[in-house]
Amino acid sequence: MKLTTACAAAALALGLSAAASAASAQDVDVSLNAAVTSDYVFRGFSQSSENAAIQGGVDVTIGSFYAGAWASTVDFGDNTNAEIDVYGGFRGEAAGWAWDGGIVFYGYAPGANSDYDYVELKGAVSRAIGPVTAGAAVYFSPDFFGVDDEATYYEVNAAFTPIEKLSVSGAVGQQLLNVSDDYVTWNLGATYALDDGLGLDVRYHDTDIDGVPGAADRFVVTLKATF
Repeated sequence: MKLTTACAAAALALGLSAAASAASAQDVDVSLNAAVTSDYVFRGFSQSSENAAIQGGVDVTIGSFYAGAWASTVDFGDNTNAEIDVYGGFRGEAAGWAWDGGIVFYGYAPGANSDYDYVELKGAVSRAIGPVTAGAAVYFSPDFFGVDDEATYYEVNAAFTPIEKLSVSGAVGQQLLNVSDDYVTWNLGATYALDDGLGLDVRYHDTDIDGVPGAADRFVVTLKATF
């Protein structure tokens, strides 16, 4: 594991422990989620060699503090077959804007390349106006996945709820890398609530990268349960 990643992961663990202890007297909300998807796509790139993936996670909220863990099967063509993320941060609202600041640790196992693990700092804002919610986010990593060191990802996104149970959403983002080529990615799709806690998402993903199968345009179908 990279030194900066190890230090950041340790800081995240200490921060989550301290925040949880300080908020122990407040109400604790715990939710679980599980999903199956036709292709695990992250920022325009397939993480599962364009095959199906199984995913699941847990989220804990204590006041404005949140923390969680999430995992997915992956396929990078080597011995890596799982991604395990741990994250935490704080959410709030000011002058009609929702804000979110936190840290995410991305870990890969078993037997993964030590250059795969990395940490990102996250900042996001959004605003709801009637049935429309629009937002923007930025992610920064001091030691990114693979050969890249500093990396920054910018995104603008929006969601629209035209009728009950249906949400149409999309996002456009740019990944800036200090070794690999920068690129732009976007997605557009819809999520329909089949039942309480069960949703079906159909989404189109694409990038401005040519000649790389894992970054080609594709439709992805995901069934997700939250409870």
